[in-house]
Amino acid sequence: MQSIHAAGQDDLDARIRVFLDAHHVMTLATVAGGLAHAASLMYAHEGLTLYWTSDPTTRHSRAVEAHPRGAVTIAPDYTDFRAIRGLQITGRVARLATEGDVARARTLMAARYPFLAGLAQGPEALRVAWGRAGFYVLRPEWITLIDNTLGFGHKQTLSVSA
Repeated sequence: MQSIHAAGQDDLDARIRVFLDAHHVMTLATVAGGLAHAASLMYAHEGLTLYWTSDPTTRHSRAVEAHPRGAVTIAPDYTDFRAIRGLQITGRVARLATEGDVARARTLMAARYPFLAGLAQGPEALRVAWGRAGFYVLRPEWITLIDNTLGFGHKQTLSVSA
């Protein structure tokens, strides 16, 4: 695994952001009570920070409340291993608590997924679900970009400062 420093980090950071822009589903892995769980979720990002919304009663949301660490993968489906590209991200996860943080995450999500903005005017069941949705954040510590187009198993890792 190649760790990137200084000028190389700027290039890797930019390539990661482009990848985040180009994709829309992440797999969040959490652990709680000794049990691992993975969930596919739509996400928005601001820089390298990831945001998502979810029902607070789901297993992954409860796990975030119990254990503030998580991992994410983002990768499209490939049939040719030589084309595989994806991200592996680890960091601190949390449910957003302040009105300002929730409003920012809601805005980012609605900008990326316009149908979310319409939920507030939708049928009552959707309005209720949208109103009780939790908003969550992953602040990355490490991001690894896998890019087999540059060679089998090619990886570059970005260390993200808080």
